[in-house]
Amino acid sequence: MSSAGRKREKKTQRAKILLSYDNPLPFVTRDLEIFKKHFDTFQFEYHGKKSLPRLSATIARTDVNFSWFVLGYATSSVMFSKTFQKKSIVNAGGWDVIYLPEIGYGAMESPKRIKRTKYALSEADRVLAVSESTKKEVLQWVDRDVDVVYNGVDTEEYHPEGEKRDLVITVAAINNEVRYKKKGIETYLRTAAEMPDVEFVIVGKNSEEWDRKLKEMAPENARITGKISDEQLLSYYQEAKVYGQLSYHESFGVALAEAMSCGCVPVVTNRFALPEVAGDTGYFADYGDVDGTVEAIGKALDATNGEKCRKRIQENFSIEIREKKLLQVINEVLS
Repeated sequence: MSSAGRKREKKTQRAKILLSYDNPLPFVTRDLEIFKKHFDTFQFEYHGKKSLPRLSATIARTDVNFSWFVLGYATSSVMFSKTFQKKSIVNAGGWDVIYLPEIGYGAMESPKRIKRTKYALSEADRVLAVSESTKKEVLQWVDRDVDVVYNGVDTEEYHPEGEKRDLVITVAAINNEVRYKKKGIETYLRTAAEMPDVEFVIVGKNSEEWDRKLKEMAPENARITGKISDEQLLSYYQEAKVYGQLSYHESFGVALAEAMSCGCVPVVTNRFALPEVAGDTGYFADYGDVDGTVEAIGKALDATNGEKCRKRIQENFSIEIREKKLLQVINEVLS
């Protein structure tokens, strides 16, 4: 091969990246698709300690490892990366760097977990957080630079269509008491009972036990859909005037952002990352405050700022923005 040919080959050679995770959640798979566009991409789904040899072997033949959530496999990934002199990035997703004992939520509840997570946060080449709120949680454990790279929404897929109606929706998969409290479902259903002329819907795959419980709790104007298709969810976003996120904690709020991209007016609690996403388009209530939530939803139903809600997502939280920032971080790490 000529020297010119070798130069062309070298120029077109793509960096090798490993995406490691323990659950292929939608926002994880979106990042996977981004990486595939720009890098030779490997993926690793953690299935316990027996899978660590495969993680080690994969890291040895890649250039950079990207761990979604700072959990045990992220700690191992950072250790292996240092051993093989590879680069490592950890992405704090929220629950992995927090513990809220009042609702029993979060991963940072034991000294062992805290020690392992602090190691990953300290020793990774870069640390990302999905919101300023999550960045603050990270900085409670380590003193270092943290890049905020918000989750991204495909605003072409999630778009307004058709007429809105007096419908309030929330997305919440409930399978235990912690999730029930975290998502503020008691407040949501009690609010529905106070607004009998408005339809309320809870979308999400629940456990059989909690599906039954929620249907027993729900007033006549509230519907529990259970698991539905992505197309059905999009239709709900497009029909609903209001999206309610009455959570105790959200590290970002992907469903909230998707709904806003479809022109839903947000009603959220003034906690953690929710004000970051809703911004000046939202209506706010304290967690657990039924009267305040009724008032906020009433105002949101009368609001005409659905287009402004969509614009906020397009300008701040689009998947294109996340892609650009991820590439910037990765290229900086590799340079």
